[in-house]
Amino acid sequence: MAATLCGTLLAKSGWLPLTQCGRVRHMSKSVTRHKRPMHIIKQKLMAVTEYIPPKRLAAGAYPSQNKKVEVESGLVLLLKKEVKKVFQDCKMIAVVQNNASNSEDMLTLRHRLHKHSLTVKFFPNQVMRSFLKDSEFCNMAPLFIGSTVLIISTQGKVKEMLSTLRGSPQMVLLGACVDGTLLSAQGVQHYSKLPSVSVVQGELVSGLTLLSSRTASLLQHHPARLSALLQQYVSQQGAPAAEPRPQESEGVAAQS
Repeated sequence: MAATLCGTLLAKSGWLPLTQCGRVRHMSKSVTRHKRPMHIIKQKLMAVTEYIPPKRLAAGAYPSQNKKVEVESGLVLLLKKEVKKVFQDCKMIAVVQNNASNSEDMLTLRHRLHKHSLTVKFFPNQVMRSFLKDSEFCNMAPLFIGSTVLIISTQGKVKEMLSTLRGSPQMVLLGACVDGTLLSAQGVQHYSKLPSVSVVQGELVSGLTLLSSRTASLLQHHPARLSALLQQYVSQQGAPAAEPRPQESEGVAAQS
């Protein structure tokens, strides 16, 4: 009814149609709650803990799970066999660093070492590390850095080697393996000052003989002394009276 009345009134006065009159504009609501700003510490924490998705790799970019096995060449295997034989047959294996010595100096050093039955061997560091990796001498692997030389001998001639190396200052001793024992450069110096095995054996035998002789003399001292005392006691108790001498008996008869 109100709609019809409004329609008739507006039509007569020339107003807009009823459809536009129904659109009433209302005032917007007041905003009473604003979003509070985030604290600076929380902002830092959120920035640090923000999830960063991994980069997508192209197809075929993933590493293969099959490990590549490096096959050693025949020369490397031959050199490893030779190194193994050296460690089995030699009692002394010294590692020496070669500081830019020329061929003439090396030839002179070889000649001096050969007088004491010492031999110089050259092996690549890669071969030495490959052999020492699975052996009981694996602690010698850090010595093989740069240009290195092996001085080997079937006997522990440490003093002769050190005296020869003093004449070649460009050759620096790094370490050695003597009688299955790993020694540093300082340890080799101390080892060279030790007496030989024959001298130590002689001192040990003399010490044991002296102790056994002292023990035997101590064990025989009391019985021997007791026997001497008993013999002296028996001789004192059963000794006959002293007989007069012949000259003294003749003088007594002449006086009578």
